[in-house]
Amino acid sequence: MELLKINTAGSVDDGKSTLIGRLLYDSNALTIEQEELVRRKTQEKGLEDLDFSVVTDGLIAEREQGITIDVAHIYFATNTRKFIIADSPGHVEYTRNMVTGASNSEVSIILIDARKGLLEQTHRHYFISRLLRLPGIIFCINKMDKVDYSEEVYWQITADINKMIQQWEYLEQDIAIIPISALKGDNVVQPSSNMNWYPGGTVSEKLHEFQKKPYQMEEFRMDVQQVYHVQNEEFVDYRAYAGRIASGAIAVGDTITVLPSGKKSVVKAIRKFDQLLEKATKGESIQLLLNDEIDICRGNMFVKEEKEGLFAKELTAQIVWLDEKPLQQQLKYYIQSGARVEFCKVENIGNTIAPETAISNEAVTAVQLNDIATISLKLAKPLFLDKHANNKNNGSFIMIDPKTNNTVAVGFLS
Repeated sequence: MELLKINTAGSVDDGKSTLIGRLLYDSNALTIEQEELVRRKTQEKGLEDLDFSVVTDGLIAEREQGITIDVAHIYFATNTRKFIIADSPGHVEYTRNMVTGASNSEVSIILIDARKGLLEQTHRHYFISRLLRLPGIIFCINKMDKVDYSEEVYWQITADINKMIQQWEYLEQDIAIIPISALKGDNVVQPSSNMNWYPGGTVSEKLHEFQKKPYQMEEFRMDVQQVYHVQNEEFVDYRAYAGRIASGAIAVGDTITVLPSGKKSVVKAIRKFDQLLEKATKGESIQLLLNDEIDICRGNMFVKEEKEGLFAKELTAQIVWLDEKPLQQQLKYYIQSGARVEFCKVENIGNTIAPETAISNEAVTAVQLNDIATISLKLAKPLFLDKHANNKNNGSFIMIDPKTNNTVAVGFLS
């Protein structure tokens, strides 16, 4: 069965955990123990409706506060599809967790409280979904039961969502806007009899119908993560270079170039565990054997063709700042992408970006926790990055504080 990776996001108390619990419950995907937990916690709280939020709020501290403070991953399957859901927290100060939860997702479910409409976090989560170039977004207008299942409320919020989307440059995404009540189960798995005026499908139907776009062949990129040199009875003078293919494909007989040296060789064999392959593609972890003995080490990169932009030492990127200590100009950090790590210096902070207004604020001298900003970096050596719009897997990076070893930012090359 095909796997779909999902991220949920929204503001505090918008009902993300309840939606996931309802989706699992109505899909018959909860274990007997989880169903008993839901009933017991519901009874303890004296609630009329089942409290599905306890399915994802696994930490005791979270349950005591009634909020989600970390990214919870939930795995379930139906007869036709498998799913992984990353449930991200809704507080503004946890934007970093939303980036983490959505980074590997294909569909983002953004919840909106029907009583409140679009909030700062709605704009922020949509903007991050754009930054990550997620192919699918489902806006769930939740708690429709609290507004008497009003069609007028749905269409007003839909108009606001469309306005938010249209203020940004066009990006091809599959977008749906669904009115739901996660608490009551309206339009989650079962169609709602309370909203006969809504012409679309349920959340479950949209997730099952979502079509992954055909893979567009990208330039071949592979980090060297480890060098194997084995000498035994089975493997004589065995030298291979292990890593995960970030993009593109490679086949036996292809000519590759090693960066940064620029030396070339021909692929003699491709090994995956105990298998010998003729070809390998994006996402596969493999070992490459070459015809020539070349000085190659961890942190080098295999490509098929050298591109001028790969050797850039001055970069412009959009970042999400993740550290409590502000980013300031002229400070130095490690910059890492895959197995490649270099020193960099913040040459300039262009501006911060306000997702709710779709404009760049005036230039600032420091970037605060959870700010989204455009910055210029100068690298000690090239990191061999592509533009994020051309190659998602080789167009993003993280920044690391060399003093604390904390990951302080995630960035996307412009």
